[in-house]
Amino acid sequence: MLIKYIILNNQNLLVGGLTIKELELAIKLRKEGKLEESNKLLMKLVDMYPDNPIINYHCAVSLDVLGLEKDAIQYYEKAIEIGLPDEEMQGAYLGLGSTFRTLGQYEKSKNIFEEGLEKFPENRGMKVFYAMTLYNLGKHPKAMEILLLCLAETSSDENINKYKKAIKFYADKLDKIW
Repeated sequence: MLIKYIILNNQNLLVGGLTIKELELAIKLRKEGKLEESNKLLMKLVDMYPDNPIINYHCAVSLDVLGLEKDAIQYYEKAIEIGLPDEEMQGAYLGLGSTFRTLGQYEKSKNIFEEGLEKFPENRGMKVFYAMTLYNLGKHPKAMEILLLCLAETSSDENINKYKKAIKFYADKLDKIW
């Protein structure tokens, strides 16, 4: 998919095939836990191709997993601004929103998650991280509603499924006294 995206979007990255190999290697290194090595390679690539959204996205992820959240923001933002395939775009919204949340920038986090969920309303992972942000903003009822709906919609636990209808019904009525 990565190679297909780069070629289809005329991202002139085929420098003897080396750049694609380097990007794939950087991703592989990150998956293997070789975070510093992966990051060095991605930083080199983002310097070479500053307007490539895929490289910006993976650079942001790399910085994020190294605990360099503040440094990751610019790369997430640039990747989103330029445009990404859906899978990476969802990851970029989730990563950026989560990064703002961990830095205590809750309103920015909320705005990013709302923008992301407007484009990808079925992304439950993003919904869960959005709920965490709402919790941080003191919006506990809405955070619980989102989490309960995600739980009811995704659980394979037979005891939860037995009460799925009730969980969904009460999700937005937690403060109501009958």
